[in-house]
Amino acid sequence: MPGFARAIGAILGAMRGEDEHEFDMAQTVLTDPVLTQKVLRLANSGMYSAFGQRVNTVTKAMLVLGTDAIGHLALGLKLIEELAAASNDSSSAHAEMEKAVLAGMVAQQLAIGASARDPEEAVVCSMLHTLGRMMVSFYMPDTWTRLQQHPDADGDAAALEVLGITLEALGCAAAEHWGLPRNLVDGMRRVAPGERGAKFSHGDWLAAIGSMSSACADALWNDDQGGAARVQELAASFSAMLGVSPEAIVKAVDIAKADAADELTIAPLSKPVERRAKALASTRKRAEGNRILISGVADMRELVATGTAGQMMSMALETVYQGLTFSRAVAFLRHRRDGKYSAKVGFGDGVRERLASMTFSDVYEPNVFHAALNSDRVIFIDNARDPKFAAKLPQWWKSTLSEARSFVILPLCANGHPAGFIYGDWDDSFPPIALSQIEFALLNDVRSLVVRSVEQRKPVELVTSVRVA
Repeated sequence: MPGFARAIGAILGAMRGEDEHEFDMAQTVLTDPVLTQKVLRLANSGMYSAFGQRVNTVTKAMLVLGTDAIGHLALGLKLIEELAAASNDSSSAHAEMEKAVLAGMVAQQLAIGASARDPEEAVVCSMLHTLGRMMVSFYMPDTWTRLQQHPDADGDAAALEVLGITLEALGCAAAEHWGLPRNLVDGMRRVAPGERGAKFSHGDWLAAIGSMSSACADALWNDDQGGAARVQELAASFSAMLGVSPEAIVKAVDIAKADAADELTIAPLSKPVERRAKALASTRKRAEGNRILISGVADMRELVATGTAGQMMSMALETVYQGLTFSRAVAFLRHRRDGKYSAKVGFGDGVRERLASMTFSDVYEPNVFHAALNSDRVIFIDNARDPKFAAKLPQWWKSTLSEARSFVILPLCANGHPAGFIYGDWDDSFPPIALSQIEFALLNDVRSLVVRSVEQRKPVELVTSVRVA
C-alpha cells in the first residue's frame, strides 16, 4: 500500500513534531476532497459547537480541531481509500469497508456521549478494528470466500486453519508495520464485555469502544428486528466497561444509524435500491433541465439582435425557472430615479401576490443581494436557513421569500452599473442541490445575453416591456 505509506509517513511525522517546516497539514488535507469534507464536517459538528461560527476553511478547522484530531481522521480515511482502490470491486470487500465506516460512526456518537478526551481516537480505532477482515477480503477474495464458508466463520478457528493467524492479529501486525501510533494499535484489540478491572486504561477503553462499535455495525447492517435486539444486548453488556448507561448507548447508536442511512451506499440499512432510483431520477431531471437551459440560451442568441430588452428578460426568467426547476423565480429592475429595486414579473406559487412587497433601496447595505450586484457574479446560497447567515438576508426577503432553502442571484450589470437581477429559489419540495460548472456557465450565458440587450437599448424600454410581460 505505497500510497497509504507515503501519506501516513507525512501525517505521523507532523503529529510527532518532525519536519514541521516542510509539512503543511492544510495543504495535505485539501489534496483529498473526501478528507476535506470530513474535516470541515467534524469542525462544524455538535462536538465542537462551542467554538461558535461556521468553519468554512481547513485552516480554521485546524485551529478548532487541532493537528492530532485531523491526523487521526486522515489515517482512518486514507486507509479506507487505499483499500478501496486495491479492491477488485467485489461486494463482500466493500461491505467490510462500509461496516468499518459504520463502526466509526457509532464510535463517534458513543465518544460524544462519554465525553471522551480524544473522540477521534475512538473513531479511528473502531474503523481499524476489523482491519484484518478488510485486508483479506480486499487482497485475498478467494481466501475470504473460504473463510466465510467455514462453520466457525465468525470466530478465530477458521482464520487459524486457513491463514495460520487470527484476523485480529493480522490487522494489528499490519498497523505496527505501518508505524501507526501505539495507542491506536492497542485500541484495535477485541475485548469481551464486562466490568472495568483495577488496571483499566485508556487503551482498554479504546479497545472496548472498538469492540462494541464493530459488533453494532454488524447488528445494524441489515436494519432488521434481530439487529435492533442485538444492539440492546450489546448496550447492556458494554455499559459498565464504557462508563455509559445502556439507554445512552442505544440513543448514540440510533443517531449513528440515521447518519449511516444517508452516507452509506451498499448497506441494506441505507436502502441502496431506493437511493439509486432517486439518484437516477434526479440525474435525468437535471439532464433535462440542462437541455432546457441550452435551448433557451440558443433562442435568446437568435433574438438578441431584434428583440426588446423586456422580451429578453422574460425569456431569461422563463428559461432559468424551467431549466433549474425553481420553486419561484423573479425578475428585479433598478429604478435610478426612485433609487430602488423592485420586482416586475415572477413565476411560482404565490409570487404574483407578493411582487408589490419585493422592493428595496439601491443604497448599499451589507446583504447578499447588494453583494451579488457589486461583484457582478452569480451567487448560489445552498442553506439560506443557517442562523449564522440570517444577518446577510434583508427584511424584504424574510417577509416575502423565506420559504426558500436555497437560492440563486443572477446580477445584471449594464455599462458597469447594476440594472437589475434575476432571482430563483428552491423550497423543501426539491431535494438539496449543488449547481454544476455547466449550470453556472449556462446561467452566465443567460445573464450576458440579457445585459447585451439592455446595453444596446434605453433602460426605459426594459422597464416598460417587463411591465407588459
